[in-house]
Amino acid sequence: MATEYGHGYGHGREDGGSTGTGHRLPAALRAPFEERSWREFGYVLLSLPLAIVLFTWTVTMVSLGTGLLVTFIGIPVLAAALAGCRGFGALERARARGLLRLDVAEPEPLRVRGPGALAWIGAVLKSGTSWRNALYALLQFPWAVFSFSVAVSLWTTGWTLLTYPLWFWVFPAYAGQGGLQLYGDEHHSVYLDNPFEITVTALVGLLFTLATPWIVRALTTVDGLLVRGLLGPSPLSARVVELESDRGVVVDTAAADLRRIERDLHDGAQARLVNLAMGLGLAKEKLLEDPDSAAAMVEEAHGEVKTALQELRDLARGIHPAVLTDRGLDAALSSVASRCTVPVRVEVDLPARPAPAIEGIAYFTVSELLQNISKHSRARSASVDVWRTEDRLMLQVTDDGVGGADVSLGSGLAGLAGRLDAVDGVLVVDSPTGGPTQVIAELPWRT
Repeated sequence: MATEYGHGYGHGREDGGSTGTGHRLPAALRAPFEERSWREFGYVLLSLPLAIVLFTWTVTMVSLGTGLLVTFIGIPVLAAALAGCRGFGALERARARGLLRLDVAEPEPLRVRGPGALAWIGAVLKSGTSWRNALYALLQFPWAVFSFSVAVSLWTTGWTLLTYPLWFWVFPAYAGQGGLQLYGDEHHSVYLDNPFEITVTALVGLLFTLATPWIVRALTTVDGLLVRGLLGPSPLSARVVELESDRGVVVDTAAADLRRIERDLHDGAQARLVNLAMGLGLAKEKLLEDPDSAAAMVEEAHGEVKTALQELRDLARGIHPAVLTDRGLDAALSSVASRCTVPVRVEVDLPARPAPAIEGIAYFTVSELLQNISKHSRARSASVDVWRTEDRLMLQVTDDGVGGADVSLGSGLAGLAGRLDAVDGVLVVDSPTGGPTQVIAELPWRT
């Protein structure tokens, strides 16, 4: 695999962050009027009625289905209850995306094995997503009651007190009292009716108004955790999907390696051995009638044998070098560095040898990176550093070439990154146009 180094280095990334619009007001003063605050408040307002419906459905149907388990009817009733919870879960994910701008991945779909209603009922009952959605219904209801009460109380109190100077005249005009009653008993009453008290009331309302969006934001953060944790894909299922994808990469890589070995054998050593057999056959026929010519043909065949043996050694080294098995990464990387077209400094600082499979991947990673340097980088020098950090094997290959390497271009580096990802490894490339290029690979140690 080879990666071309050029001048088309692209970042391929969207910041998605603030672009510095230069707001004159600080965030604390803008918050009550921002669209985000009203979206979050709307989310809290909708949470209570939806939570009541979801909680009622879940408790009623699950209780009914559990009570009827003594008969066959309880099983489909329980499946219907969980299916309804899955439907509510889809609604809640959509609501979180729309109002909270929360990016929640869809959970794993039902795996119905076989046709018919019984297969579907079994899939619903065995699905972890169904039960996590039911758990969300039970946990979200008390939280929705709490957050609704807090948000509505703070929001109405803040805006009511803040706008008190605009509507306090209602009390003397229609209620027969000086203003909003702060305290009252049989003997005396306290009203907020003079300019100072009205001003203080408005200031207190301002504090409530400024603080409420941040409190609501904290409340919806908990909602986001509930949605992401119980309505999104479970970590276990996500890991299974990742392992299935990695297994596909490993199978494809192994198949590609087998095709490469077959091609190298067919075009290299096999072709030479066929020519050698033909040459020796001709030499055998001419051995008695023309010994000198036969001797020359044998000499030529001897050279072909040497070349074929060298190609076979190179092929075996490409599959798994003996020096790696016998002496480890230090000697193996020094050997591959000596074949690089530019001077390479190799420094390996490992307390012990990693797992053989990881050691092999590390060797071929460095080998391909050095091959890239030889073919494309136009570098004057390079270096290879290998060390261990906790339970990870770290590789760093640098060169002072022209740079411009980019994993996103679908080149050899992309294939190398896929191989590392198949074993929970990471490949990071830093190669600005003009250089230098630094490639860091991280692999699990797995002793």
